[in-house]
Amino acid sequence: MTQKTAALPHTMTAWQRETYGHAEGTHLARIPVPTPGRGEVLLKVRATALNAADVRILLGDPLLVRPVFGVRRPKQPVRGIDVAATVVAMGPDATGVTRGDEVIVELPAGGGLAPYAVAPAERLVKRPATLAPEVAACLPIAGGTAWQALDLAGVDEQTGRVLILGASGGVGTFAVQLAALRGAEVWATCGERNRPLVEGLGAARTFDHRTTPLDDLPADHFDAVIDIAGGVSLRALQRLVAPGGTVVLVVGDGGHVLGPVPRMIRAAFLSIGSRRRIRPLAATAKPEIVRQLAALAADGRIVPVIEREWPFEEASAALAHVEGGHAVGKVVVRCAASAE
Repeated sequence: MTQKTAALPHTMTAWQRETYGHAEGTHLARIPVPTPGRGEVLLKVRATALNAADVRILLGDPLLVRPVFGVRRPKQPVRGIDVAATVVAMGPDATGVTRGDEVIVELPAGGGLAPYAVAPAERLVKRPATLAPEVAACLPIAGGTAWQALDLAGVDEQTGRVLILGASGGVGTFAVQLAALRGAEVWATCGERNRPLVEGLGAARTFDHRTTPLDDLPADHFDAVIDIAGGVSLRALQRLVAPGGTVVLVVGDGGHVLGPVPRMIRAAFLSIGSRRRIRPLAATAKPEIVRQLAALAADGRIVPVIEREWPFEEASAALAHVEGGHAVGKVVVRCAASAE
């Protein structure tokens, strides 16, 4: 039997959009507080960090993702995937956590722009007491994607030089810090105004590829290239890595229908028989990585970059800001008890 406390409300005010479209169509609605199913818990949301993935699901773009998230309309109309929260109720067979635990989690389909959300218990990571909820919420997707990209590229203590394209966004700011922690010499691209920030995160050299073309860089100059920005040809990226090196594609460049699939196929073709591999990244939820990221953040070894914290009442504007594509680091929405 699901364990719920008598104090929990039956309804809540959440930000949702029932159809696919832009953030401006997101609105407040009174909806039922979800009930945790088998192996799930009910969470009281403390903070929600927004990601490009939230925007992609909001738009239903590319069409290829809609069989997963809803063919004609989103199955989960409430956006927000990364949350820091408190466990307030347990579903049947939910193990590993107890009511009152402070946790971090990547929700499977969203639901974080609401006072309450449900999550699989197996995905939960205990939040260190010294890590603020607004900081902790930034870790799962952005930090996890950066970690998995570096793993896929084989970046470790033996790696010499890494190039990170698009270093000032959510994933990029984590990738710079984590690559530097692994001992790599980090080169990074970003806008001119963000160069001091990215250098402060550990980049040895920064430049704006709009004014310093990648073609000006010497061939075979990097052990790994992490492409988060997109917009660069695969051959141009491949030219930059030394034999035995790897290009990792984080960005989902592509059309409205198939998204990155054609580019992924071309990457596989260009990698055949080549010692300069191009590997697309399909990042997944990995609680064990989030646990390590939380420990690093609690120790001050990585610092999630938060551009701005928005009140719950302005969550639609926060989504629109992320949709605009120019956020520096992370955008966080604080959940307010008044929305219950």
